[in-house]
Amino acid sequence: MTIANSDSQKLSKYYQVLSKNNVTWYWQKWEGLPFLTCSLLQNWPHGFFTNHFFPNTPTELVDILHPSAEVYRVKQVHGSTVITPAKFTVETEGNYPEADGLLTEKAKQAVWVCTADCVPVLIADQKTGQVAAVHAGWRGTAAKIVPVALAGFEAQGSQLSDLLVVLGPAIAGEVYQVSQEVAAQVGATIFPETGKATIEDIMHFLELLPHSPILSDPEPGKVRLDVRLVNILQLKQLGIDNQQVAIAPYCTYQQPEYFFSYRREKQKKVQWSGIVSN
Repeated sequence: MTIANSDSQKLSKYYQVLSKNNVTWYWQKWEGLPFLTCSLLQNWPHGFFTNHFFPNTPTELVDILHPSAEVYRVKQVHGSTVITPAKFTVETEGNYPEADGLLTEKAKQAVWVCTADCVPVLIADQKTGQVAAVHAGWRGTAAKIVPVALAGFEAQGSQLSDLLVVLGPAIAGEVYQVSQEVAAQVGATIFPETGKATIEDIMHFLELLPHSPILSDPEPGKVRLDVRLVNILQLKQLGIDNQQVAIAPYCTYQQPEYFFSYRREKQKKVQWSGIVSN
């Protein structure tokens, strides 16, 4: 079933304009606990899990998606490294390689990322069946981790036109206060001019965009930043069509009944997102 409250409806209309497709988000239940799936990824077992599943890890959660799938997760470090299961030499708890993205190489590989305000991104190739899971916070977005993941698909023979990109629940721009310096660092990834640009140049460019990822903030030197929207703009610059993209109409900060938020709680609790390759 789908959620129908004022907050999600407001976000849904906004993000629907950006993606311009007829994507539906579904609340699924497992033993009475809610998690999200997206119609764009209906051909792959996947889920954006809620705080109700804490402290379960992917080792347990994979049973909900595909019990026989191999499980892969990483030690997330807010960077732009995307690795494949071939990089794994140690699979014991606590010895995960440092990275912020995982790209599968064969069928029945489950890849996972955890978030608590950052953007979980699940990507799938309609032709090959391969998938990726990416953790894109503001630092990862500034380092263009989603384009890095797409380049990984291309290196495996994928065509960008075959990829589907779904951005899960994350903190919404309207409540995500950052410094102008942080906003400019993220915004520089879509700034059209090469060479050195000032913070003022980048901020002015962002503010003039039709769907700006920047909102004003009453505190001097601060703005509100929509990290998911910057990722969408990065994808557009790569030629990814609106029909290939979906954005979850849910905010981790504003919906505590479903999601942990580090900004809200200052606690290191996370929710997991995962997808299984075909």
